[in-house]
Amino acid sequence: MNDLSWETLGTEVDYRCPGFDVRRDEVRFPDGETDGFHYVDEPPAVVVLPLTPEGDAVVIDEWRQAVGRVNRGLPAGTVEEADADDLERSAARELAEETGYEADSFEHLTTVEPTNGMANAVHHHFLARGCEPTAERDLDHNESIAVDTVPYDDLLEAVVDDGLRDGRAVTAVLWYELLYR
Repeated sequence: MNDLSWETLGTEVDYRCPGFDVRRDEVRFPDGETDGFHYVDEPPAVVVLPLTPEGDAVVIDEWRQAVGRVNRGLPAGTVEEADADDLERSAARELAEETGYEADSFEHLTTVEPTNGMANAVHHHFLARGCEPTAERDLDHNESIAVDTVPYDDLLEAVVDDGLRDGRAVTAVLWYELLYR
């Protein structure tokens, strides 16, 4: 596999904005040629599949400017530096902030690199069980989120019939299916 490796000769940030940077690496390919490679540089994130004691899923509907519509999804967000060594705490924080729900327990489902051809994003997916609306929501200034609960099987059906388009949510639901159903 080392035959495929690129050597990074240098790196710099071309553009900074809240949430991510656009980085340019100067690289040498295995054949010796060099060129620049741009990618999105962003911190790790957590994604939470929250289930109530009755087995319903807590979902969010959120405006997504990049696609120009409201999108159904799951609570998710950046791992803050204080939570870097405790991803479960980060998942609990995101669940509470975005939905007002707290969980009895968390289980790690999977960790994925969803767009590793154009970003260094790493998403840590968690299952949250026993979720109840006992916390205060604390949305960021740029979050427009409505919270709902739906029967889990309806959420699974939305994955199959293209009603659930958020890739992070689809990944969490499918991993839950693979591991627990």
